Amino acid sequence: MAMDAACPCPELLAHDGQWRMHASCVAVDARAILIAGNSGAGKSSLALALIDRGADLIADDQTLLIQQNGALLASAPARLAGRIEVRNLGIMPMRYVTAKPVALGLLLTPQAPRFIDAPSLWTIDNVAIPAIALWPDGANLAIKAELALRQYGLPVA
Repeated sequence: MAMDAACPCPELLAHDGQWRMHASCVAVDARAILIAGNSGAGKSSLALALIDRGADLIADDQTLLIQQNGALLASAPARLAGRIEVRNLGIMPMRYVTAKPVALGLLLTPQAPRFIDAPSLWTIDNVAIPAIALWPDGANLAIKAELALRQYGLPVA
């Protein structure tokens, strides 16, 4: 796992030949966006906002990652699949997809820079993923996530 001061990769835990990241994950046009941050940073809220804009849920709160043919595939742990935490409502069922290639990492942090010249990189299991820090309280977070994916995300292979 590579570290980057502007947008450090979240901690990864080995889990049955895969990696587990404390992150939510959605698919936009078949490309997965990992959404990381501290507890309460708004990972599930951003995932829900992206789902409202047409994304598909992959995982909420915990994402499993496995390297396959040079790509990093994201899925939900079985016990969390098809569920998302909606603040003030509880754990809600949600249609979900699985095994989508990760194209972008987002880190929700108040230390996010105002602008960037290039994305940071998270290297997970020898796969480099572009990563961007976003201020969690900023307006239009879902739109920023989609723009970041369009501008910096890995293409679908």
